Amino acid sequence: MSTAQQVPDILSPEFAADPYPAYRLMRDTAPLIWHEATQSYIISRYEDVERVFKDRNGEFTTDNYDWQIEPVHGKTILQLSGREHAVRRALVAPAFRGADLQEKFLPVIERNSRELIDAFRNSGSADLVNDYATRFPVNVIADMLGLDKADHARFHRWYTSVIAFLGNLSGDPEVAAAGERTRVEFAEYMLPIIRERRESLGEDLLSTLCAAEVDGVRMSDEDIKAFCSLLLAAGGDTTDKAIASIFANLLLHPDQLAAVRANRDLIPRAFAETLRYTPPVHMIMRQSATEVKLSGGTIPAGVTVTCLIGAANRDESRYRAPDRFDIFRDDLTTTTAFSAAADHLAFALGRHFCVGALLAKAEVEIGVSQLLNAMPDIRLADDFDPVEQGVFTRGPQRLPVRFTPATAA
Repeated sequence: MSTAQQVPDILSPEFAADPYPAYRLMRDTAPLIWHEATQSYIISRYEDVERVFKDRNGEFTTDNYDWQIEPVHGKTILQLSGREHAVRRALVAPAFRGADLQEKFLPVIERNSRELIDAFRNSGSADLVNDYATRFPVNVIADMLGLDKADHARFHRWYTSVIAFLGNLSGDPEVAAAGERTRVEFAEYMLPIIRERRESLGEDLLSTLCAAEVDGVRMSDEDIKAFCSLLLAAGGDTTDKAIASIFANLLLHPDQLAAVRANRDLIPRAFAETLRYTPPVHMIMRQSATEVKLSGGTIPAGVTVTCLIGAANRDESRYRAPDRFDIFRDDLTTTTAFSAAADHLAFALGRHFCVGALLAKAEVEIGVSQLLNAMPDIRLADDFDPVEQGVFTRGPQRLPVRFTPATAA
């Protein structure tokens, strides 16, 4: 096993500026690292991260979420296992696929995207991050839950605080305290709404969660509050960064942007390749249940394992020319890219595969298509370089673009 001294530290400014060279060095020379600051073992190769996520032999748990996310969300479905997890997932999953997604929520997605674009479609310029990406998924989730979109600023502040807490690898006490305050504030906001909704069910997702029952099990008010908190954070920040990244990648590759503009059926390909090439979430943690031998050595039982998605998704043993953005690559299967059988690792895999993957796919397909319609000759603002920022989650913080307004919206 190698030590963290041989590669840039994941908490260093050098790593934050550009983690990809460090990822390559880790895969090549230090695929298993003990990281003192985070008290975790870091793994970076595709085969190892895939094995941890799929966990076919019960070697890994999500017990790390007890300290990693429970302080901000409360106890969530991510912490459950076995039958308890299966039942809870069966309660929430139907809303994010099939008829519910198609009939109830696609119109919500289309309307929210259009409303945001209407604010700048005739201006000839926009910042796709601040004017669109950071607002779109949060507005969609609020609408789906039947919450007041006028509270958008609070939702955004809460999910930003939660994501900062999750990515607080250095243990900043102020970030930790802000995250814990968010849990209290969100509970004070949501619990009265949940109680009211139980008394008067509607067609929204919150009503669905209140009424859902599987094998005699229903979700408690606290269960629903925790899931809504998780949905806002996970569904807000990741889709926000995915939309910003897909446009940054396409704008930097004009031939591929032109192909997507001409054939919107290529949007899922562009999204899948973005998830591989520049995933919104760069690391996810698990905990070892037993001693496990991985390609870089052996990890003991009962320790935290930091799985570097950003490194594994660029493993040259899995992908040809992994540092090249290519929506036409034939070693990434688009038809399975948004399911637990995905080739990339951006949504995790196995029983904890992202429950909102198809919702994210729908948001990106609709959003990208509507944006291209409104901005047919979209281009980066003069001399702007869309640099990624972040360590735990990562994406462009700004994406100023110019365009000639479409004559017909």
